[in-house]
Amino acid sequence: MSQPFTGRREVADDGAEGPVVRDKRRIDPETGQPRASAGAAAQASTEEQPTPPQPAAEQPTAEQPTAEQPATEPAPSVDGQPTQLTPDSELAAERLRDLQRLQAEYVNYRRRVERDRDVARDTAVSGVLEQLLPVLDDVHLARQHGDLEGTPFAAIADKLEAVLGRFGLARFGESGEPFDPAVHEALMHTQAELPEGTEGPTVVQVLQPGYRVGERVLRAARVSVADPQ
Repeated sequence: MSQPFTGRREVADDGAEGPVVRDKRRIDPETGQPRASAGAAAQASTEEQPTPPQPAAEQPTAEQPTAEQPATEPAPSVDGQPTQLTPDSELAAERLRDLQRLQAEYVNYRRRVERDRDVARDTAVSGVLEQLLPVLDDVHLARQHGDLEGTPFAAIADKLEAVLGRFGLARFGESGEPFDPAVHEALMHTQAELPEGTEGPTVVQVLQPGYRVGERVLRAARVSVADPQ
C-alpha cells in the first residue's frame, strides 16, 4: 500500500534537492478535517508572537513645543499691554498711530502760531514806539532846558515815559562810554581830553539819545566822539 502524500519535500541521499510540490488540498487526507487557509495560519502565528515593548515616548516639555502645539510668537503690545493679532486690534493700533501723529502736528502748529503771534505783536509795538520817538525827543530836550519844571506838563511827560517803559522802551547813550558802532551813530569827531587809560574812541557828547525795545535797537544814539591823545 502506498504512503499518503503529506506535502513534504523529499531530499535525495546525495544532497541534491528535487522538485518542490505544495499540497493545496482543503481537506487533510489523514484527519479528514478541513485545513485552515494560509492567511488564517499566518494571522494565527502573528497573534501568538509576543508584542515587543514600545519605547516610552518623550514627554513634551514647556521649553520644547510639540507638533500639536506649535511655538507661538510674542503678541505685539500697545502701550506696554500685550494684544492679540486680530483685524480689530490691528485697525485700532493703526488708528492710534494716526491720532498720535495728528496730535503731534497740532502741538507743532499751535507753537508756530504762538511764535508768529508774538513776532507780530513785537513788530506792531515797535512800529508804534518808533513813531513816538520825535515826541520823546521834544520831551527830553524840554527837560534838559528846564521847561518842564513847575508846569503840569512835567507829570504828563513822566506818565508818558512810564507807560512806554512798560512796553520795553528804554533810552540809552551817555557821555564817557566807549563808542560802539552797533548802538552809536557818530555825527561829530572832536578833540577832547579823555580820562587816562582810554584806549579807543569815546563818546564825549550825546546829541540825541537812542532807544531800544529789548535787544532791538529802534534808533542808534547820535553822538560826538573823540580819540585818545
